[in-house]
Amino acid sequence: MSATISKKIFRTLAAAVSTAALAFAAACGTATTNEADNSNTGTTSSSDITQQTITPGKLTIATGDPAYEPWVMDNKPESGKGFESAIAYAVAKELGFDESDVVWTRTSFDAAIAPGAKDFDLNIQQFSVTDERKKAVDFASSYYNDTTSIVVKADSKYADADDLDDFKDATVGAMVGTLAYNDVKKNVNPNVQTFNDDVALAQALDSGQIDALAVSTVEGVYMVQSEQVKNGKVLGRIPGSEDPNGMGILLPKDSALTEATQKALDTLKDDGTLKKLQDEWLAEYTTDIPELEVD
Repeated sequence: MSATISKKIFRTLAAAVSTAALAFAAACGTATTNEADNSNTGTTSSSDITQQTITPGKLTIATGDPAYEPWVMDNKPESGKGFESAIAYAVAKELGFDESDVVWTRTSFDAAIAPGAKDFDLNIQQFSVTDERKKAVDFASSYYNDTTSIVVKADSKYADADDLDDFKDATVGAMVGTLAYNDVKKNVNPNVQTFNDDVALAQALDSGQIDALAVSTVEGVYMVQSEQVKNGKVLGRIPGSEDPNGMGILLPKDSALTEATQKALDTLKDDGTLKKLQDEWLAEYTTDIPELEVD
């Protein structure tokens, strides 16, 4: 065989080998890209609820600022002390999060129930579950059914009132958007003065801006005990004011955690944990409160 022919054969074989190598490299490159794409989609962890949160692996829970006793003790939800704080950690455990994986943040009541994006996975701050609110957010309910009570100054002309009719001409205040506001407007006096938070509400009663305030019974007892309302008195519960839907944990609309959170609460009810936490944190706030009369 001539040298010229041998060189042609060699060049042909070399080209074939080079083409095959390029094809192999391209195939490998394609596989690597696909693998990277798959890892970024989160497909492998789609069934892991702990990876469906705002920060994967962490559970961001919001509460009020400040958060009041007995829902949260000493305004420190991270302590796990207080009824809602304890529930939050119990739910987190059922969802598969360790205590160290829970991250707390603060929101106002109004911002939490408003439509739009949220910076939390769960929010717990005595939200009554309503159909109107369900249009903007999700709920997992309920962990407690509270009532509405009226608080007055112990030295006011209403201190001995025992009938709702006594408040027909009174100036009664309530926090905007709450069940207490609805209860007062329907059963006591339609001219309700509204306030954005419990601090402003208590200050209004202290300063004489209002004659009485309406608030959840548990919160009313705390206001008096803590002297948030100085020389205050929980006059009594509004008849028929027990929240039929209860307080629910709030989640962003169409949250991937809603169903799992509801299941977690169901488990805590069934195994007696919720009752145990109620007895531990709420007993002293719900006993010996009379019910007001209504004509």
